Amino acid sequence: MFVAVYWWRIKPGEEDRFRTAWRHGTELIRARYGSLGSRLHRAQDGRFVGTAEWPDEATWQAAMDVKMVYDAPDTRRVFVEAVEEGGVAFAMEVTDDLLDRSATSTSNAG
Repeated sequence: MFVAVYWWRIKPGEEDRFRTAWRHGTELIRARYGSLGSRLHRAQDGRFVGTAEWPDEATWQAAMDVKMVYDAPDTRRVFVEAVEEGGVAFAMEVTDDLLDRSATSTSNAG
């Protein structure tokens, strides 16, 4: 299994909109590109941490090559508006190791 991990710092007051956009976007990604599911939780430092599971790296890369569904105008707009500007607003790490599921208590996988 291939797991992609994403981090965001969200503007105060935008947390609910961000969660909704994440949920909507990951549902479309699962349907269109074959991801296995995703989870989103709030880290102790206040960042949102999202994980997306894929059958393999090639499937994830194919989805990334077409920019996935975050090109959908409404979903992308919410992400852009919700994420803090300046500093490191978005970073990504990819691992083929399974993540500690106890840290991802808020599940958006369906």
